[in-house]
Amino acid sequence: MEREEIVELADAVAAHEGIASGIGAASYSAQLVIEAPSPDEAVEKAIGIFTEAARTAGLPSWPVAWAESVSEEEELEELK
Repeated sequence: MEREEIVELADAVAAHEGIASGIGAASYSAQLVIEAPSPDEAVEKAIGIFTEAARTAGLPSWPVAWAESVSEEEELEELK
């Protein structure tokens, strides 16, 4: 992935406090902040947002290989 492509992806996920990665790699990814009633709903919503962001950035339309949900509480526990 070229720098410009990943910058476009970062711009596309910025509205969801997102960050993007993949410069110089054979793939691309992003982390998003999603509010949802359950982890499954958060993942489902995030995949839709991510897929649209990749389309907006002009990236290849690849299937999502991995997605997970981490709650604020879990994230804080990891920092301890």
